[in-house]
Amino acid sequence: MLTACDLEEAIRIANSVEYGLSSSIYTGNIKNAFKAIEKIDAGITYINASTIGAEIHLPFGGVKSTGNGTREAGTTAIEEFTELKTVYIDYSGKLQKAQIDIE
Repeated sequence: MLTACDLEEAIRIANSVEYGLSSSIYTGNIKNAFKAIEKIDAGITYINASTIGAEIHLPFGGVKSTGNGTREAGTTAIEEFTELKTVYIDYSGKLQKAQIDIE
């Protein structure tokens, strides 16, 4: 655990490290909590809770040296692990003219 003199120093300390997977701040001041959320460069920020690990129902992933540009878990995992493909099937049994063909 690290202790800082004030919120600005705490944010500087948090952002000075090479990694940014998760962060945690304990405060009774909601304004400070939202400032930390905005300013700390981490994939997830806990307020008044320890960095207990990934929340399976929420997007999870780090930034800086712990980041790979994606978010795993939660609904964003569907996008991360899915490749979309568009398919068109014509069941008419007739040869269709291209849309640019004019009769």
